[in-house]
Amino acid sequence: MARGKRLWVERNKDGSWDAFSDDGAHIKFGKDRGQFTPGDLMKVALAGCAALSSQFAIEHTLGEGKGAKIVVDGTYDADGDAYTGFDEQVVIDASDAGLSDEDADKLKERVTRHIDKGCTVKHTYVQETPVRMSVTVKH
Repeated sequence: MARGKRLWVERNKDGSWDAFSDDGAHIKFGKDRGQFTPGDLMKVALAGCAALSSQFAIEHTLGEGKGAKIVVDGTYDADGDAYTGFDEQVVIDASDAGLSDEDADKLKERVTRHIDKGCTVKHTYVQETPVRMSVTVKH
């Protein structure tokens, strides 16, 4: 098995957090208004994965630069402090492409197949995924 990209988070003086990767990616998050929460980022990961997984199939049919709008919502269980499921809607605007019903159905099938095959986040969420945690206190 291959290891994924190493990530870390650091707290800012204003109470927000920054996430970083070894290759220079960066995102700000937190619990204040206008910031993504960690739960939001789980949904962003699912939507983003579907977007990237479906991109080839959509561009192949509709042209370069075309993509889907993907909306993700989650069912949250406050007692268990966990999401119990996610609803993902993939909406492809092909209104100016003149697709027949048959071509639209084929695109829908292709996009579904690409997401089901290539979306690592979806694969991870649909299985039980253990999290190993260690805590180190430097003193």
